[in-house]
Amino acid sequence: MTEPGTILVISLRFLGDVLLATPLMRSLREAYPRAAIDALVFAGTEGILEGNPDLRAVRTTERGASGARRLWRQYDLAVIAETADRPHLLGWAAAKRRVGLLPAEAGTAWWKRISLSDGVVAPADLARPLAYAQLAQAIGIAWKPEIVAPSAHMPAAAWRDLLGFDPERERFAVLHLAPRFRYKRWNLAGWHALMQWLAREGLRIVVTGGPGEDERAYVKEVLDGAGVSVVDMSGRLRFAQTADLLRRAALYVGPDTATTHLAAACDTPTVALFGPTDPRLWGPLPRRGLQTPYAKVEALQVRGNVSVLQEPSLECVPCQQEGCERHRDSRADCLDRMGAERVIDAARAALSRSGASARP
Repeated sequence: MTEPGTILVISLRFLGDVLLATPLMRSLREAYPRAAIDALVFAGTEGILEGNPDLRAVRTTERGASGARRLWRQYDLAVIAETADRPHLLGWAAAKRRVGLLPAEAGTAWWKRISLSDGVVAPADLARPLAYAQLAQAIGIAWKPEIVAPSAHMPAAAWRDLLGFDPERERFAVLHLAPRFRYKRWNLAGWHALMQWLAREGLRIVVTGGPGEDERAYVKEVLDGAGVSVVDMSGRLRFAQTADLLRRAALYVGPDTATTHLAAACDTPTVALFGPTDPRLWGPLPRRGLQTPYAKVEALQVRGNVSVLQEPSLECVPCQQEGCERHRDSRADCLDRMGAERVIDAARAALSRSGASARP
């Protein structure tokens, strides 16, 4: 492919999906070092790309809006990182030359296929980074598996003021208590036991989370019964600031959420609590890429700096459904049954592997 002068990467999904597209952006940057590369994402997800060195700019579009007219033929190449209709329509508007992912299902796949110079079929059961690797191969560029986390470049003094302790001198763990949806939450008793163990081991505890009302209410519910001192930063940090915090942390524990992917990308020792979600598709990628794919279900899977925990005692795990009641505010028996001792054991082992074991 002739080297393009301008490239637009289109990733219109959730925060974690945009983060998983950063190796594709890195691969394009390495292949076309003189190109100006922009990303197009949904408004509200652009923070996951703050400080990304591979991009010239991050453009946003509202969910449900068109946005095609303002993109018309501004780029030499559009790279469509999704299979849905709208990213393909915007890619068609943005550039005469387009490459991207294709849905495995019939229907709209035909017009997307003929609109691309190079396309790769991305089945629903294929992990998205693997599809991106195939896309890079199809267009003739080297695949760079490195996840690129954002950064706000906050100095150490700013963190001392914000946290109330010196993160350069005191070891601390970051816990993300509240995922966006109820069916991905761990149980209260588990969080309380983990917090009490961390406190006994001499680690400070910092809690992250989003600003949403439901998320904040759950964080308060957990912290009210914790019985230990906690620094609550939920709703107070941008994603880039959260990434900088995670880079300093001795440990991270959280459910299947964008912050867990962020922790993995920051090379933080990460314990990921997975319930209904299939880790083969959405398991957090270690900082240096995934050398061995995740299995569908195992009690514990360790990949690089990431430990994924599941509840294999239930035959339905992972169901890939929205909890046991099939809606986002549902319970998930697999996470309700996941015992604190298993999570504490995984946290202890993660600290040990990283050389940051709890008590000196």
